[in-house]
Amino acid sequence: MTLPRRVPAVAVVVALGCSTVFSDPHPESSGPRRPVALQQEPLRRSVPALPPRYALRGEDALVRAYEFILDSRFDQVDAELRRACGPAPPEACNVLEATALWWQIQLDPENRGLDAAFTASVERAIRMAEEWTERAPQDAEAWFYLGGAYGARVQWRVLRGEKISAARDGKQIKEAMEQAVALEPGLDDAYFGLGMYKYYADVAPAAARFLRFLFLLPGGDRKEGLREMLRARSRGRLVQGEADYQLHVIYLWYERQTERAIELLRALQAHYPGNPLYLASIAQIQDAYQHDVVASLETWQLLLAAAREQRANNAALAEVQARLGAARMLEVLCLTDDALEHLKAVTAAKPHAPYSSLALAHLRLGEAHDRLGARSPALSSYRAALAAVPPLDPYDVRGQATARIRHAPDPRHAEAYRLSLDGWRRLEKNDLPGASAALERAVTLNAQDPVARYRLGRVLQARREDGAALAQFDLSIRHGRTCPAPILGNAHLEAARLHERLGHKDEALSAYRIASTLFGASDDTHAAAARALARLSR
Repeated sequence: MTLPRRVPAVAVVVALGCSTVFSDPHPESSGPRRPVALQQEPLRRSVPALPPRYALRGEDALVRAYEFILDSRFDQVDAELRRACGPAPPEACNVLEATALWWQIQLDPENRGLDAAFTASVERAIRMAEEWTERAPQDAEAWFYLGGAYGARVQWRVLRGEKISAARDGKQIKEAMEQAVALEPGLDDAYFGLGMYKYYADVAPAAARFLRFLFLLPGGDRKEGLREMLRARSRGRLVQGEADYQLHVIYLWYERQTERAIELLRALQAHYPGNPLYLASIAQIQDAYQHDVVASLETWQLLLAAAREQRANNAALAEVQARLGAARMLEVLCLTDDALEHLKAVTAAKPHAPYSSLALAHLRLGEAHDRLGARSPALSSYRAALAAVPPLDPYDVRGQATARIRHAPDPRHAEAYRLSLDGWRRLEKNDLPGASAALERAVTLNAQDPVARYRLGRVLQARREDGAALAQFDLSIRHGRTCPAPILGNAHLEAARLHERLGHKDEALSAYRIASTLFGASDDTHAAAARALARLSR
């Protein structure tokens, strides 16, 4: 259910061949969807003029069918494919049938309920495409669809850890796509598969290179591979959406251009707003790569709103995923009471998807109760988690719940945490005496808690006790290693404001600079600090 677990595995096998499936233009448009503009790569050099673009048979109908796949409207795909087949070759429709199942699997990758249906579908697509290449070895489309069928299967095999089988499929993809472009140099969509091979064969880790040696495949070229992928993205008709999705992985994992990866996902989400995968991926990247907890929380909340308002397809799955993601971010921000609401909503719904989500929600609910010192409800939640653990247990819920049952948290620290949160909520209601009493007791119980120190500083700041407030912010900053970055950023910002109010310009400038650039602080904190710096620098 988290992105970093899946990204590296793709590269290990895709280095031996690429996972090319199909993409789409807008169904109401007469031409291909205009891809999001990306900054030109610094690796461009002069290239000969490209041949005229080759149009696939029945392309418009296939494009419309794939539009539904990428928007997660799977209940309408079969009808669209029936309309597409006739103008389009039946082998193309077989590939899209398998592709639709693959995209359903991607929404809930730990669930193996569709594996048998996908295997039967993709093997039928491969078999029929192979028969086509035997009947018409000079038909470029036959080879292109053969490569596409293997491309769908190689991604599934990577997901399921079948690396050797995936490597064999990779070899088939490369050979099929090479044959396609040899027969039709203007078949731009096929260059995405070739480009992925060249790119990953160059940058993949040693394990993939060893497998490449076993299969006697040539080495790669990162620059040429990326150039060919971008060519397919700009000139291809079928691979635009898939190119954006695969390129976001490349920019994220290997090019280390996180913003560009998110830019691609945002474009996909804007064009296919019904598919919850794109917003979920953005939220995961914001958390795992940018460490921007506040932005991740906001994205999960956007997905939750889309699910609740039925703007997201697979709304029930999307709601559970969004609530679990939001709860995790709220816990990082030490807002456990809000996290509890999401977790209780999930456990009340008793969801079957995403896979293991019910067991995971019970586990997180137990942890939340423990943080607040409610040991009895915590134990009940851990036992419920154990009862709900599915056979595969991909998140080790059983091991974690068992450990939590055996080892209770420090009750003194739990009470301090509860009081800290209670004090914060009282401050939000402008109950300064109640907030002060709760937070002073919290720091007495756990003097090294930077969050409680920050919150107490805010109370003292509201009471215009600037010196005392500044001392609390300084203590929060001193324990910054254990302080969530958004709160640490706010501690620097509020300390800067107090220094400025007290006439300490140099100290204020220093604190504003830190707040304006602190990694993981919220955008609002960065912006407020930057404005203050500009004002003080005039």
